[in-house]
Amino acid sequence: MREGTPVTPPPGGEFRRERLIRFSDCDPAGIVFYPQYFVMFNGLVEDWVNDGLAIGYRELIVEQRIGLPTVRLEADFRAVSRMGDHVILGLKVEQLGTRSITLGLHCFDAEGETRMRMRQVLVTTSLETHRAIEIPAHLRASIERGAT
Repeated sequence: MREGTPVTPPPGGEFRRERLIRFSDCDPAGIVFYPQYFVMFNGLVEDWVNDGLAIGYRELIVEQRIGLPTVRLEADFRAVSRMGDHVILGLKVEQLGTRSITLGLHCFDAEGETRMRMRQVLVTTSLETHRAIEIPAHLRASIERGAT
């Protein structure tokens, strides 16, 4: 399987992508340097908006001027990932509020061993005012359709 390839989700609608752990992801010990997981998951959120929700991340940010900043993160590191490992990144909507989206994200291997798990709260904002706004109707509808 190639990196970035969609992975068939289990029942429940989790959005998934395979990812190769690269040299640039690792510290001198040869394992993923923990902030790199945040970079990986940021890319997964972008893929989810593009491919899972079929909205277009660039369209949302640049043209519609709607931001998705992170306002809360909880992370649990369970096992190491090493350069050359193929992992699967998963994303599932846990809660959809008026102005916020709570995501459950995790990184695991082909055998199902969890490497890292994270809970992230995103808030929809106007990129003109940088203030929270209600989740736009088209974004909410796509999420509610279960397009994860």
